[in-house]
Amino acid sequence: MRSLLATLSAWLALGAGPLCAAELHIATAANFAAPLQKLTPLFERATGHTLALSTGSSGQLYARIRQAAPFDVFLSADTEKPQLLEQQGLTVPGSRFVYAIGTLLLWSPRPDLVDGGGAVLGQGRYRLLAIANPETAPYGTAARQVLMKLGLWDALYRDHKIVLGENITQAWQFAASGNADLAFVALSQVLGPDGAIAGSSWRVPQSMYDRIEQAAVIIAASPQQQAAHAFVNWLRSDPAALAAIRAAGYDTAD
Repeated sequence: MRSLLATLSAWLALGAGPLCAAELHIATAANFAAPLQKLTPLFERATGHTLALSTGSSGQLYARIRQAAPFDVFLSADTEKPQLLEQQGLTVPGSRFVYAIGTLLLWSPRPDLVDGGGAVLGQGRYRLLAIANPETAPYGTAARQVLMKLGLWDALYRDHKIVLGENITQAWQFAASGNADLAFVALSQVLGPDGAIAGSSWRVPQSMYDRIEQAAVIIAASPQQQAAHAFVNWLRSDPAALAAIRAAGYDTAD
């Protein structure tokens, strides 16, 4: 009987079951879109809730939330924007947490272009380098920090060798399509199921850019508070969710 009660309590805490199943609208940073698509069926099977995903740069999604876009949960690519929303009274107090820690990678689909130390950046053997917009996308901010530490930002920007994507997905697309020769991307975007990376790449040392902690928060105006709490609690603590996040190329805060 005690075991049955414990199971029932856990089921109710997750808001599972057809009588209270909800559709949650999740605003997710572009770099986490693919991992979240893989996480979605795991969450839906565990709880009975469903997820509808909207993707963009963290800055774009932040602006939409401030304009009352109907999101229930925001998965940012940084901690700053969730904190700002929190300060503005637009989030549920105490709901913010770091769900993933990202890794910046210099990548090209060409197997012979990017060396293991990133020296290619200063050698001029490329036409265009793609990065996410550093004003709105945290991975773009990190890419600019790397280029500034290398003393290359001013010259590359002046010579029009940098092409800006609206978000990290577009930066990856520029390189994947050949419109740019190489790009700063998230490790998760190019990590294969077997852990291999096609093309050539340089994993940028953490010392060269600010740690990319990605925070989630529940939106205060959400009409689906119970389901939203179920989602963030699941993302934060469920072993299957944590394993999937790590397999996608992220660290987790625990």
